[in-house]
Amino acid sequence: MSSTATPPLGLHHVVATPVAGLALLERRVEHPEATIVCVHGGLDRGGSFARLARRTERFDLVAYDRRGYQASRELRPLGFERDIADLVDVARREAARGPVIALGHSFGGVVTLGAAVSEPSLFELAVLYEAPLPWILPRDRARPPLGANPATEAEHFFRRIVSNGAWERLSERERDSRRLDGPALVSDLTSLRQPNAPFDLAQLTVPCVYVYGDGLLHEYYAKLCNELVKANPGIECRAFANASHGAHLSTPDQLAEQIDAEWDRVCESV
Repeated sequence: MSSTATPPLGLHHVVATPVAGLALLERRVEHPEATIVCVHGGLDRGGSFARLARRTERFDLVAYDRRGYQASRELRPLGFERDIADLVDVARREAARGPVIALGHSFGGVVTLGAAVSEPSLFELAVLYEAPLPWILPRDRARPPLGANPATEAEHFFRRIVSNGAWERLSERERDSRRLDGPALVSDLTSLRQPNAPFDLAQLTVPCVYVYGDGLLHEYYAKLCNELVKANPGIECRAFANASHGAHLSTPDQLAEQIDAEWDRVCESV
């Protein structure tokens, strides 16, 4: 039996956070090489990275509920610039400990790019998983118009992105929780519908990897990657096999291994 203290298996909440009202979770290891800061997507939460946290023995892992979502639901104002500012504040807190790896899932990847462009000195690596970037490559299909009721929009989004069956399996309490996240979701979707990109991708200097799975939209993501490399040759792309949009939930081992490999590549280049 080892006398070395074993890190907690899952994420736990942090009392002192860099942004008042921002719910922060963390898992610390004994000798971290860096800290992974996880940024969730629309209608998600920081706790969804718990499976990934249990598979990252080389890194500390920090996640948070973005403003307007879950335990950060009361935090206002909403908006893309505020999301970037929150990530920058969290990253600055972690940078005082050591190197920072930003992991952005879906819309969280858009936030990650914005923060990496605006404050590159805080990040050693950015990993984006299926981040929507319509300014780089628009989707072929028309997007449904946003409704006037954020709660209804949240339900429609969940049914569209996850499935009708998954929504029906939620308890009424869980459904209400998703509906209450509606205003934040509408803010995210509104940001994606702006005619101009919120950052200049050519200005990105942080090592960046765009990862996508082989789900229904894999052909779109493959084309998007080609356009990303044209816009900034420093971006690299990776394709996962047998991985859905929610890779941090369904294939966390694969995602953890990829982060390990990308970190090794960054370290070797120094």
